[in-house]
Amino acid sequence: MANAFFTDLLFTISERGRTLLRRAKPTDGKEDAEGLTDLCEALLSGRGEASGTAMAREVLDSYHDLDDAERRAFFHALAQKFGPDREKVAKAIEAWQQEPGDGNGGQLHFASEPRRQELIRRLNRAPNGTAELVAMRADLLTLLNGHNDLAALDRDIVHLLGSWFNRGFLVLRRIDWSTPANILDQIIRYEAVHEIRDWDDLRRRIDPVDRRCYAFFHPAMADAPLIFVEVALTENIPGAIAPLLAVNRQPVPIDRARTAVFYSISNTQRGLGGISFGNFLIKQVVEELRRELPKLDTFVTLSPVPGFMAWLKQGKDLPLTEEEREPLKRLDEPNWFENEDTASELRAVIEPLAAYYFLKARTSKGRLIDPVARFHLGNGARLERINWLGDLSPKGMRESAGIMVNYLYRLDDIEKNHEAYANEGEVVASSAVKKLLKNSEGRRLLDMRLS
Repeated sequence: MANAFFTDLLFTISERGRTLLRRAKPTDGKEDAEGLTDLCEALLSGRGEASGTAMAREVLDSYHDLDDAERRAFFHALAQKFGPDREKVAKAIEAWQQEPGDGNGGQLHFASEPRRQELIRRLNRAPNGTAELVAMRADLLTLLNGHNDLAALDRDIVHLLGSWFNRGFLVLRRIDWSTPANILDQIIRYEAVHEIRDWDDLRRRIDPVDRRCYAFFHPAMADAPLIFVEVALTENIPGAIAPLLAVNRQPVPIDRARTAVFYSISNTQRGLGGISFGNFLIKQVVEELRRELPKLDTFVTLSPVPGFMAWLKQGKDLPLTEEEREPLKRLDEPNWFENEDTASELRAVIEPLAAYYFLKARTSKGRLIDPVARFHLGNGARLERINWLGDLSPKGMRESAGIMVNYLYRLDDIEKNHEAYANEGEVVASSAVKKLLKNSEGRRLLDMRLS
Protein backbone atom coordinates (compact mmCIF):
# COMPACT_ATOMS: atom_id res chain seq x y z
CA MET A 1 0.00 0.00 0.00
CA ALA A 2 2.76 2.46 0.99
CA ASN A 3 4.74 1.64 -2.14
CA ALA A 4 1.67 2.23 -4.33
CA PHE A 5 0.99 5.55 -2.58
CA PHE A 6 4.48 6.91 -3.20
CA THR A 7 4.43 5.67 -6.78
CA ASP A 8 1.15 7.53 -7.39
CA LEU A 9 2.54 10.62 -5.68
CA LEU A 10 5.66 10.58 -7.83
CA PHE A 11 3.58 10.13 -10.94
CA THR A 12 1.38 13.12 -10.01
CA ILE A 13 4.42 15.33 -9.41
CA SER A 14 5.90 14.22 -12.71
CA GLU A 15 2.72 14.91 -14.66
CA ARG A 16 2.33 18.39 -13.16
CA GLY A 17 5.93 19.17 -13.96
CA ARG A 18 5.50 17.99 -17.52
CA THR A 19 2.74 20.51 -18.16
CA LEU A 20 5.31 23.23 -17.44
CA LEU A 21 8.10 21.57 -19.44
CA ARG A 22 6.11 20.39 -22.44
CA ARG A 23 8.17 20.79 -25.60
CA ALA A 24 6.86 21.43 -29.04
CA LYS A 25 7.01 18.17 -30.98
CA PRO A 26 8.34 18.09 -34.54
CA THR A 27 5.66 19.07 -37.04
CA ASP A 28 5.52 15.55 -38.44
CA GLY A 29 4.96 14.16 -34.94
CA LYS A 30 8.11 12.07 -35.20
CA GLU A 31 10.81 12.32 -32.54
CA ASP A 32 14.48 12.48 -33.59
CA ALA A 33 17.71 11.57 -31.83
CA GLU A 34 19.12 15.10 -31.95
CA GLY A 35 16.16 16.60 -30.12
CA LEU A 36 16.25 13.85 -27.52
CA THR A 37 19.98 14.38 -27.00
CA ASP A 38 19.33 18.08 -26.33
CA LEU A 39 16.67 17.13 -23.79
CA CYS A 40 19.18 14.84 -22.05
CA GLU A 41 21.63 17.76 -21.81
CA ALA A 42 18.89 19.83 -20.24
CA LEU A 43 18.12 17.04 -17.76
CA LEU A 44 21.79 16.89 -16.70
CA SER A 45 22.01 20.66 -16.24
CA GLY A 46 18.83 20.90 -14.16
CA ARG A 47 18.77 20.94 -10.38
CA GLY A 48 15.12 20.80 -9.30
CA GLU A 49 13.88 17.38 -8.17
CA ALA A 50 10.29 17.77 -9.40
CA SER A 51 11.24 19.32 -12.74
CA GLY A 52 13.99 16.74 -13.13
CA THR A 53 11.51 13.92 -12.58
CA ALA A 54 9.17 15.42 -15.16
CA MET A 55 11.98 15.91 -17.67
CA ALA A 56 13.19 12.33 -17.12
CA ARG A 57 9.68 11.13 -17.92
CA GLU A 58 9.72 13.29 -21.05
CA VAL A 59 13.02 11.74 -22.18
CA LEU A 60 11.71 8.19 -21.72
CA ASP A 61 8.43 8.95 -23.50
CA SER A 62 10.30 10.58 -26.38
CA TYR A 63 12.60 7.58 -26.65
CA HIS A 64 9.54 5.40 -27.28
CA ASP A 65 8.73 7.55 -30.33
CA LEU A 66 12.10 6.91 -32.00
CA ASP A 67 12.32 4.41 -34.83
CA ASP A 68 15.21 1.92 -34.96
CA ALA A 69 17.52 4.19 -36.92
CA GLU A 70 16.96 7.12 -34.55
CA ARG A 71 17.47 4.87 -31.52
CA ARG A 72 20.80 3.79 -32.93
CA ALA A 73 21.73 7.45 -33.46
CA PHE A 74 20.64 8.27 -29.91
CA PHE A 75 22.79 5.49 -28.45
CA HIS A 76 25.77 6.69 -30.50
CA ALA A 77 25.21 10.20 -29.13
CA LEU A 78 25.20 8.87 -25.55
CA ALA A 79 28.44 6.99 -26.27
CA GLN A 80 30.22 9.89 -27.95
CA LYS A 81 28.90 13.06 -26.26
CA PHE A 82 28.22 11.95 -22.68
CA GLY A 83 31.62 10.64 -21.64
CA PRO A 84 33.76 12.14 -18.86
CA ASP A 85 34.19 15.92 -18.72
CA ARG A 86 37.75 16.18 -20.06
CA GLU A 87 38.46 19.54 -18.43
CA LYS A 88 37.44 18.25 -15.02
CA VAL A 89 39.49 15.09 -15.50
CA ALA A 90 42.59 17.10 -16.50
CA LYS A 91 42.28 19.33 -13.43
CA ALA A 92 41.76 16.31 -11.15
CA ILE A 93 44.83 14.58 -12.61
CA GLU A 94 46.92 17.70 -12.08
CA ALA A 95 45.72 18.04 -8.48
CA TRP A 96 46.47 14.39 -7.74
CA GLN A 97 49.94 14.62 -9.27
CA GLN A 98 50.73 17.61 -7.12
CA GLU A 99 49.35 16.04 -3.95
CA PRO A 100 48.60 12.30 -4.16
CA GLY A 101 46.20 11.11 -1.52
CA ASP A 102 42.70 9.88 -0.83
CA GLY A 103 41.17 13.33 -1.18
CA ASN A 104 42.47 14.13 -4.63
CA GLY A 105 42.23 10.46 -5.60
CA GLY A 106 38.52 10.57 -4.81
CA GLN A 107 38.09 13.73 -6.85
CA LEU A 108 39.83 12.05 -9.79
CA HIS A 109 37.51 9.07 -9.46
CA PHE A 110 34.37 11.21 -9.56
CA ALA A 111 35.69 13.45 -12.34
CA SER A 112 36.42 10.44 -14.55
CA GLU A 113 32.87 9.10 -14.33
CA PRO A 114 31.08 9.37 -17.69
CA ARG A 115 28.29 11.94 -17.70
CA ARG A 116 25.92 9.31 -19.07
CA GLN A 117 26.02 7.48 -15.73
CA GLU A 118 24.51 10.50 -13.99
CA LEU A 119 22.04 10.83 -16.86
CA ILE A 120 20.92 7.24 -16.35
CA ARG A 121 20.53 7.85 -12.60
CA ARG A 122 18.31 10.84 -13.30
CA LEU A 123 16.23 8.89 -15.82
CA ASN A 124 15.71 6.30 -13.11
CA ARG A 125 13.84 8.90 -11.05
CA ALA A 126 10.94 8.90 -13.49
CA PRO A 127 7.87 6.82 -12.61
CA ASN A 128 8.55 3.27 -13.85
CA GLY A 129 12.02 4.49 -14.85
CA THR A 130 13.83 1.34 -13.75
CA ALA A 131 11.72 -0.96 -15.92
CA GLU A 132 12.07 1.36 -18.90
CA LEU A 133 15.84 1.53 -18.55
CA VAL A 134 15.94 -2.28 -18.48
CA ALA A 135 13.89 -2.29 -21.70
CA MET A 136 16.17 0.35 -23.22
CA ARG A 137 19.17 -1.83 -22.48
CA ALA A 138 17.45 -4.72 -24.29
CA ASP A 139 17.20 -2.44 -27.35
CA LEU A 140 20.89 -1.62 -26.98
CA LEU A 141 21.83 -5.30 -26.92
CA THR A 142 19.99 -5.77 -30.21
CA LEU A 143 22.05 -2.97 -31.78
CA LEU A 144 25.34 -3.82 -30.08
CA ASN A 145 26.42 -6.55 -32.49
CA GLY A 146 29.00 -5.06 -34.85
CA HIS A 147 29.01 -1.66 -33.13
CA ASN A 148 32.00 -1.76 -30.78
CA ASP A 149 31.71 1.98 -30.17
CA LEU A 150 28.58 1.26 -28.12
CA ALA A 151 30.40 -1.13 -25.76
CA ALA A 152 31.37 1.64 -23.31
CA LEU A 153 27.73 2.76 -23.09
CA ASP A 154 26.65 -0.81 -22.39
CA ARG A 155 29.29 -1.19 -19.65
CA ASP A 156 28.02 1.95 -17.93
CA ILE A 157 24.41 0.75 -18.03
CA VAL A 158 25.38 -2.71 -16.76
CA HIS A 159 27.43 -1.10 -13.97
CA LEU A 160 24.39 0.79 -12.69
CA LEU A 161 21.88 -2.03 -13.23
CA GLY A 162 24.24 -4.40 -11.42
CA SER A 163 24.14 -2.08 -8.40
CA TRP A 164 20.37 -1.58 -8.50
CA PHE A 165 19.65 -5.29 -8.96
CA ASN A 166 22.12 -6.73 -6.48
CA ARG A 167 20.96 -9.59 -4.29
CA GLY A 168 20.19 -7.33 -1.33
CA PHE A 169 17.28 -5.73 -3.21
CA LEU A 170 15.74 -8.92 -4.59
CA VAL A 171 12.70 -10.56 -3.02
CA LEU A 172 11.97 -14.28 -3.36
CA ARG A 173 8.29 -15.12 -3.82
CA ARG A 174 6.58 -18.42 -4.38
CA ILE A 175 4.41 -18.59 -7.49
CA ASP A 176 1.20 -20.59 -7.06
CA TRP A 177 -2.34 -20.62 -8.39
CA SER A 178 -3.29 -17.68 -6.15
CA THR A 179 -0.61 -15.45 -7.70
CA PRO A 180 -2.08 -12.53 -9.72
CA ALA A 181 -2.95 -13.44 -13.29
CA ASN A 182 -0.64 -10.83 -14.83
CA ILE A 183 2.35 -12.51 -13.18
CA LEU A 184 1.18 -16.02 -14.10
CA ASP A 185 0.84 -14.85 -17.69
CA GLN A 186 4.51 -13.85 -17.65
CA ILE A 187 5.49 -17.29 -16.35
CA ILE A 188 3.75 -18.82 -19.37
CA ARG A 189 5.26 -16.31 -21.78
CA TYR A 190 8.86 -16.43 -20.58
CA GLU A 191 9.24 -20.16 -19.92
CA ALA A 192 12.33 -20.86 -22.01
CA VAL A 193 13.14 -24.53 -21.38
CA HIS A 194 9.90 -26.53 -21.59
CA GLU A 195 7.03 -24.66 -23.23
CA ILE A 196 3.91 -24.08 -21.15
CA ARG A 197 1.11 -24.67 -23.62
CA ASP A 198 -1.85 -23.11 -21.82
CA TRP A 199 -3.27 -22.24 -18.40
CA ASP A 200 -4.09 -25.87 -17.61
CA ASP A 201 -0.49 -26.80 -18.31
CA LEU A 202 0.69 -23.99 -16.02
CA ARG A 203 -1.60 -25.19 -13.24
CA ARG A 204 -0.12 -28.68 -13.46
CA ARG A 205 3.31 -27.17 -12.86
CA ILE A 206 2.57 -24.95 -9.88
CA ASP A 207 -0.57 -26.23 -8.13
CA PRO A 208 -0.04 -29.93 -7.17
CA VAL A 209 1.37 -30.75 -3.76
CA ASP A 210 4.65 -32.00 -5.28
CA ARG A 211 5.31 -28.92 -7.41
CA ARG A 212 6.87 -25.56 -6.59
CA CYS A 213 7.76 -22.42 -8.50
CA TYR A 214 9.79 -19.50 -7.15
CA ALA A 215 10.78 -16.15 -8.63
CA PHE A 216 12.94 -13.16 -7.77
CA PHE A 217 11.28 -9.74 -7.84
CA HIS A 218 12.68 -6.21 -7.49
CA PRO A 219 10.78 -3.51 -5.57
CA ALA A 220 10.93 -1.16 -8.56
CA MET A 221 9.39 -3.86 -10.81
CA ALA A 222 7.04 -5.51 -8.34
CA ASP A 223 4.82 -7.13 -10.97
CA ALA A 224 7.63 -8.48 -13.15
CA PRO A 225 9.45 -11.69 -12.16
CA LEU A 226 13.14 -11.32 -13.07
CA ILE A 227 13.96 -15.02 -13.08
CA PHE A 228 11.99 -18.08 -11.99
CA VAL A 229 12.65 -21.74 -11.31
CA GLU A 230 10.25 -24.67 -11.53
CA VAL A 231 10.73 -27.52 -9.04
CA ALA A 232 9.43 -31.08 -8.93
CA LEU A 233 9.48 -33.02 -5.66
CA THR A 234 10.22 -36.68 -6.34
CA GLU A 235 11.32 -39.86 -4.60
CA ASN A 236 14.44 -40.36 -6.75
CA ILE A 237 16.61 -38.51 -9.24
CA PRO A 238 14.72 -38.50 -12.57
CA GLY A 239 16.35 -39.21 -15.91
CA ALA A 240 13.65 -37.93 -18.26
CA ILE A 241 11.42 -34.87 -18.45
CA ALA A 242 8.27 -36.42 -19.92
CA PRO A 243 7.13 -38.21 -16.70
CA LEU A 244 7.51 -34.94 -14.76
CA LEU A 245 5.28 -33.05 -17.21
CA ALA A 246 2.80 -35.81 -18.03
CA VAL A 247 -0.83 -34.69 -18.04
CA ASN A 248 -2.15 -37.72 -16.15
CA ARG A 249 0.75 -38.30 -13.75
CA GLN A 250 0.07 -39.14 -10.12
CA PRO A 251 1.46 -36.55 -7.64
CA VAL A 252 4.10 -37.83 -5.23
CA PRO A 253 2.85 -37.83 -1.62
CA ILE A 254 4.80 -35.13 0.13
CA ASP A 255 5.92 -37.42 2.97
CA ARG A 256 7.67 -39.65 0.39
CA ALA A 257 9.49 -36.87 -1.44
CA ARG A 258 13.25 -36.93 -0.87
CA THR A 259 14.50 -35.14 -3.98
CA ALA A 260 13.96 -31.59 -5.23
CA VAL A 261 14.44 -31.37 -8.99
CA PHE A 262 15.12 -27.99 -10.61
CA TYR A 263 13.91 -28.74 -14.12
CA SER A 264 13.53 -25.27 -15.62
CA ILE A 265 15.16 -21.90 -14.96
CA SER A 266 14.09 -18.95 -17.11
CA ASN A 267 15.14 -15.29 -17.25
CA THR A 268 12.43 -12.81 -18.21
CA GLN A 269 14.34 -9.56 -18.73
CA ARG A 270 16.71 -9.50 -21.70
CA GLY A 271 17.88 -6.07 -20.58
CA LEU A 272 19.40 -7.64 -17.46
CA GLY A 273 21.55 -10.03 -19.49
CA GLY A 274 24.98 -10.45 -17.91
CA ILE A 275 23.64 -9.71 -14.42
CA SER A 276 23.40 -13.10 -12.74
CA PHE A 277 20.58 -13.99 -10.35
CA GLY A 278 20.37 -17.73 -10.94
CA ASN A 279 23.02 -18.79 -8.46
CA PHE A 280 21.34 -16.82 -5.67
CA LEU A 281 17.93 -18.13 -6.72
CA ILE A 282 18.88 -21.81 -6.51
CA LYS A 283 20.66 -21.43 -3.18
CA GLN A 284 17.77 -19.54 -1.59
CA VAL A 285 15.17 -21.96 -2.95
CA VAL A 286 17.17 -24.83 -1.46
CA GLU A 287 17.01 -23.11 1.92
CA GLU A 288 13.28 -22.46 1.56
CA LEU A 289 12.61 -26.10 0.68
CA ARG A 290 14.75 -27.42 3.53
CA ARG A 291 12.81 -25.30 6.02
CA GLU A 292 9.46 -26.43 4.64
CA LEU A 293 10.39 -30.09 4.00
CA PRO A 294 13.24 -31.25 6.28
CA LYS A 295 13.16 -34.78 4.79
CA LEU A 296 14.48 -33.53 1.45
CA ASP A 297 18.10 -34.66 1.16
CA THR A 298 18.89 -34.43 -2.58
CA PHE A 299 18.88 -31.27 -4.69
CA VAL A 300 19.44 -31.85 -8.37
CA THR A 301 18.65 -30.45 -11.79
CA LEU A 302 17.24 -32.14 -14.86
CA SER A 303 18.91 -29.97 -17.47
CA PRO A 304 18.96 -29.67 -21.24
CA VAL A 305 22.19 -29.69 -23.25
CA PRO A 306 21.40 -27.01 -25.86
CA GLY A 307 24.80 -26.94 -27.56
CA PHE A 308 25.39 -30.65 -27.98
CA MET A 309 23.90 -31.30 -31.44
CA ALA A 310 25.59 -28.21 -32.89
CA TRP A 311 28.90 -29.55 -31.59
CA LEU A 312 28.22 -32.97 -33.09
CA LYS A 313 27.23 -31.49 -36.44
CA GLN A 314 30.36 -29.39 -36.83
CA GLY A 315 32.22 -32.69 -36.98
CA LYS A 316 35.66 -31.31 -36.20
CA ASP A 317 37.76 -32.60 -33.32
CA LEU A 318 35.30 -35.35 -32.44
CA PRO A 319 37.17 -38.20 -30.70
CA LEU A 320 35.82 -40.87 -33.06
CA THR A 321 37.12 -43.53 -35.36
CA GLU A 322 35.73 -43.62 -38.88
CA GLU A 323 33.68 -46.66 -37.91
CA GLU A 324 32.11 -44.74 -35.01
CA ARG A 325 31.26 -41.75 -37.21
CA GLU A 326 29.01 -43.78 -39.46
CA PRO A 327 26.08 -44.19 -36.99
CA LEU A 328 25.91 -40.42 -36.44
CA LYS A 329 24.47 -40.04 -39.93
CA ARG A 330 21.28 -41.65 -38.66
CA LEU A 331 20.58 -38.68 -36.41
CA ASP A 332 19.00 -37.03 -39.44
CA GLU A 333 16.45 -39.82 -39.78
CA PRO A 334 12.96 -38.91 -38.46
CA ASN A 335 12.12 -40.64 -35.16
CA TRP A 336 15.33 -42.68 -35.21
CA PHE A 337 14.95 -43.28 -31.47
CA GLU A 338 11.90 -45.48 -32.11
CA ASN A 339 14.09 -48.06 -33.84
CA GLU A 340 15.58 -50.18 -31.06
CA ASP A 341 18.67 -51.29 -33.02
CA THR A 342 19.44 -47.76 -34.24
CA ALA A 343 18.96 -46.29 -30.76
CA SER A 344 21.23 -48.93 -29.22
CA GLU A 345 23.98 -48.33 -31.77
CA LEU A 346 23.79 -44.56 -31.38
CA ARG A 347 23.77 -44.77 -27.61
CA ALA A 348 27.12 -46.59 -27.64
CA VAL A 349 28.60 -43.65 -29.55
CA ILE A 350 26.73 -40.63 -28.17
CA GLU A 351 26.94 -41.24 -24.42
CA PRO A 352 30.78 -41.29 -24.42
CA LEU A 353 30.74 -38.26 -26.73
CA ALA A 354 28.53 -36.45 -24.23
CA ALA A 355 31.03 -37.25 -21.46
CA TYR A 356 33.84 -35.91 -23.66
CA TYR A 357 31.75 -32.83 -24.46
CA PHE A 358 31.55 -31.90 -20.78
CA LEU A 359 34.92 -33.10 -19.52
CA LYS A 360 37.27 -32.32 -22.41
CA ALA A 361 35.76 -30.19 -25.20
CA ARG A 362 36.28 -26.42 -25.01
CA THR A 363 35.73 -23.29 -27.08
CA SER A 364 38.65 -21.45 -28.67
CA LYS A 365 38.76 -19.33 -25.50
CA GLY A 366 39.03 -22.37 -23.27
CA ARG A 367 35.46 -22.25 -21.94
CA LEU A 368 32.97 -25.07 -21.68
CA ILE A 369 30.82 -25.08 -24.80
CA ASP A 370 27.47 -25.56 -23.11
CA PRO A 371 25.98 -22.45 -21.40
CA VAL A 372 23.83 -24.51 -19.01
CA ALA A 373 26.92 -26.44 -17.91
CA ARG A 374 28.84 -23.21 -17.33
CA PHE A 375 26.00 -21.91 -15.18
CA HIS A 376 25.57 -24.93 -12.90
CA LEU A 377 29.23 -25.90 -12.61
CA GLY A 378 30.09 -22.28 -11.92
CA ASN A 379 27.55 -22.36 -9.09
CA GLY A 380 29.26 -25.34 -7.49
CA ALA A 381 27.17 -28.24 -8.77
CA ARG A 382 28.58 -31.63 -9.75
CA LEU A 383 27.87 -33.26 -13.11
CA GLU A 384 26.09 -36.30 -11.74
CA ARG A 385 24.54 -38.24 -14.61
CA ILE A 386 24.09 -38.24 -18.39
CA ASN A 387 20.56 -39.35 -19.30
CA TRP A 388 20.05 -41.11 -22.63
CA LEU A 389 16.86 -39.96 -24.43
CA GLY A 390 15.84 -37.83 -21.48
CA ASP A 391 14.00 -35.34 -23.70
CA LEU A 392 12.13 -36.70 -26.74
CA SER A 393 10.45 -33.39 -27.58
CA PRO A 394 11.24 -31.90 -31.02
CA LYS A 395 13.35 -29.24 -29.32
CA GLY A 396 15.22 -31.79 -27.23
CA MET A 397 15.99 -33.98 -30.23
CA ARG A 398 17.00 -31.00 -32.34
CA GLU A 399 19.34 -29.44 -29.76
CA SER A 400 20.77 -32.40 -27.87
CA ALA A 401 19.82 -35.70 -29.57
CA GLY A 402 17.56 -36.22 -26.55
CA ILE A 403 20.40 -36.06 -24.01
CA MET A 404 19.68 -34.52 -20.60
CA VAL A 405 21.93 -34.30 -17.56
CA ASN A 406 21.61 -34.09 -13.80
CA TYR A 407 23.69 -31.56 -11.89
CA LEU A 408 23.84 -32.36 -8.18
CA TYR A 409 23.93 -29.57 -5.59
CA ARG A 410 25.52 -31.15 -2.53
CA LEU A 411 25.52 -28.32 -0.01
CA ASP A 412 28.75 -29.32 1.74
CA ASP A 413 30.63 -29.40 -1.59
CA ILE A 414 29.27 -26.33 -3.38
CA GLU A 415 32.08 -23.97 -2.40
CA LYS A 416 34.81 -26.51 -3.13
CA ASN A 417 33.32 -27.38 -6.52
CA HIS A 418 32.93 -23.72 -7.41
CA GLU A 419 36.56 -23.00 -6.59
CA ALA A 420 37.75 -25.98 -8.63
CA TYR A 421 35.82 -24.79 -11.68
CA ALA A 422 36.51 -21.07 -11.29
CA ASN A 423 40.24 -21.37 -10.56
CA GLU A 424 41.28 -24.51 -12.43
CA GLY A 425 38.53 -24.98 -15.01
CA GLU A 426 37.91 -28.42 -13.51
CA VAL A 427 34.56 -30.07 -14.16
CA VAL A 428 33.64 -31.94 -10.99
CA ALA A 429 31.86 -35.08 -12.18
CA SER A 430 30.63 -38.36 -10.75
CA SER A 431 32.52 -41.60 -11.29
CA ALA A 432 29.71 -42.79 -13.61
CA VAL A 433 30.30 -39.88 -16.00
CA LYS A 434 34.06 -40.29 -15.88
CA LYS A 435 33.69 -44.01 -16.54
CA LEU A 436 31.82 -43.32 -19.79
CA LEU A 437 34.79 -41.35 -21.04
CA LYS A 438 37.42 -43.77 -19.72
CA ASN A 439 35.78 -46.84 -21.29
CA SER A 440 35.46 -45.04 -24.61
CA GLU A 441 39.11 -43.97 -24.63
CA GLY A 442 40.22 -47.47 -23.71
CA ARG A 443 38.13 -49.03 -26.48
CA ARG A 444 39.46 -46.56 -29.02
CA LEU A 445 43.06 -47.23 -27.99
CA LEU A 446 42.51 -50.96 -28.37
CA ASP A 447 41.00 -50.44 -31.86
CA MET A 448 44.04 -48.41 -32.88
CA ARG A 449 46.40 -51.19 -31.73
CA LEU A 450 44.44 -53.88 -33.53
CA SER A 451 44.45 -51.91 -36.74
